[in-house]
Amino acid sequence: MSSCCTPDGSCSTNTTDAATATAVAESTATVYAVSGMTCGHCKTAITTSVSALDGVISVDVDVAGGLVTVTTGGAPDDAAITAAVDDAGYELTGRV
Repeated sequence: MSSCCTPDGSCSTNTTDAATATAVAESTATVYAVSGMTCGHCKTAITTSVSALDGVISVDVDVAGGLVTVTTGGAPDDAAITAAVDDAGYELTGRV
């Protein structure tokens, strides 16, 4: 039986395809200031809401710093991101 897993538990195959590599190369990271975040639930709510938007590759929430970094495959849609943060119950106060 063949396996791609190595004895140390890592994968021996490269799973990055050309489309993924291109999306990462053309991505844009934008940092937003968000007020009202206080805990892990806040982080989860914002991550879930913003991640659901078209074009969003990743979301990183810094609760303590009041910052949300959104990586998109091109220019971010500030209005959609603002609406997603608002829908999650928080206030996006602008770009940092």
